[in-house]
Amino acid sequence: MRAKGATARLAALGRAQKDAALAQVARDLRASVSELQAANELDLAAARASGMAEAMLDRLRLDARTIEGIARGVEHVMTLADPVGSRGPMQRLPSGIRVGRQRLPLGVIAMVYESRPNVTVDAAALCLKAGNAVLLRGGKEAAHSNRALGAVIARALESTGLPADAVLIVPPGDRDGVRELVSLVGLVDLAIPRGGEGLIRFVVEHARVPVVQHFKGVCHLFLDAGCDAAMATRLALDGKVRKPGVCNALECLLVHAEDAERLLPPVLAALSAEGVELRGCERTKRIVPSVKAATDEDFGTEFLAKILAVRVVADLDGALEHVRRYGSTHTDAICTERVTSAERWLAEVDASCVLVNASTRFNDGGELGLGAEIGISTTKLHAYGPMGLESLTAEKWIVLGEGQVRG
Repeated sequence: MRAKGATARLAALGRAQKDAALAQVARDLRASVSELQAANELDLAAARASGMAEAMLDRLRLDARTIEGIARGVEHVMTLADPVGSRGPMQRLPSGIRVGRQRLPLGVIAMVYESRPNVTVDAAALCLKAGNAVLLRGGKEAAHSNRALGAVIARALESTGLPADAVLIVPPGDRDGVRELVSLVGLVDLAIPRGGEGLIRFVVEHARVPVVQHFKGVCHLFLDAGCDAAMATRLALDGKVRKPGVCNALECLLVHAEDAERLLPPVLAALSAEGVELRGCERTKRIVPSVKAATDEDFGTEFLAKILAVRVVADLDGALEHVRRYGSTHTDAICTERVTSAERWLAEVDASCVLVNASTRFNDGGELGLGAEIGISTTKLHAYGPMGLESLTAEKWIVLGEGQVRG
């Protein structure tokens, strides 16, 4: 109710007021590095004691470099156009009225997420810029970090005259609390879950408010016949090795049977040298005997680790069929020198981001020019792909008349 009460004032704010608050958030983050690291170290110590995997620890960590990156992300959001109040083209109709659409905030957004304290600031910055209030319910793994970040944001809002209730930290608890939060019809306008597949399915199954869905990122790279082996290797390494614990990391490599003998050895050797565990189909094992045998379950799994499924497919049609069967409509890429293959891939792959000769890691709000993203939607309503400022607003119809009546 406090967040809902803040929405009317937020919706009326101009860009200058919102940007001033964001600038203060960035300054206060930089001034609070010691405070934030001390809180984060409590979370890291508990996570290590619980046996959390290194890739997950990396997502939880707030070091000085990470905090600087978060502050710069806030400053980048400041540079983006404010969508609130923007209008599309106005059309004059036979009645004489002019009609168009104008953007407005969604209202109150409930974020439910796990183990990534940077989401706290990213979500706050984006929601504030788009005129929304936000309820931030992080996981218990980052409880101390999120509470400290929330305190920094609250100080910045208060010092710049914005309602402190625009950004509220919801303490972590059990799933009953999540169920109640996403059932608040009339108070919460949109729920955005970010985290493991179990959390997201729980939110989707129990929500009574609209939900942005992103169950998992099973991302593919298809190596077409005749593609450049050096490029294929770069794309595979960047997709799998750089940050294996993120949703746009590569999880399955598909290779055209016509060229598998040439492509597989160098690409898989490079991946293996970086410590990637390779799980291949029978044809893959015949070409590179050192790989482990893959099970059908490996295809369609989001490993979030240095594990990669590999399959040789008959041709482009085989690759497309594999993606339709095992993909998660997140991110799928092709490495090819054939224009016809590239055009078919773009036209026939149903994913929130489809790439030609580029790494799956580009499916990210910052890389696609949106600034910090609030999440990636893998369903088409009301957004598809990374959600930036525009996705955090809706459109209303506006009519400009000169006394016309319908009659």
